[in-house]
Amino acid sequence: MKRIAFKMKLKPGCAKAYTERHDAIWPELLELLKAAGISEYSIFLDHETDTLFAFQNVSGTSGSQDLADNPVVQKWWAHMAELMETNDDLSPVSTPLQEVFYLALFKK
Repeated sequence: MKRIAFKMKLKPGCAKAYTERHDAIWPELLELLKAAGISEYSIFLDHETDTLFAFQNVSGTSGSQDLADNPVVQKWWAHMAELMETNDDLSPVSTPLQEVFYLALFKK
């Protein structure tokens, strides 16, 4: 299992709409993420800076960032573009983060 983390940026005042759109995430997008091997996907928001921190557990070598050519992903990007900083293709501006510490504690 591979862990991937990255950050993105919301436009000011868009946190509520961003959360609402994710609360109503499309079933076809969920299926696509699952098929890509993503077993966990969390997004956290720093309200002070409008910075999003995303984390994924992925089996295999790719994550959601590698689905750019999929029409469902492109439609989702267009749906979210007014809320986030985006690239010319409407993909979110995203910066990969380097893992510097990991600790797994399991109860038996």
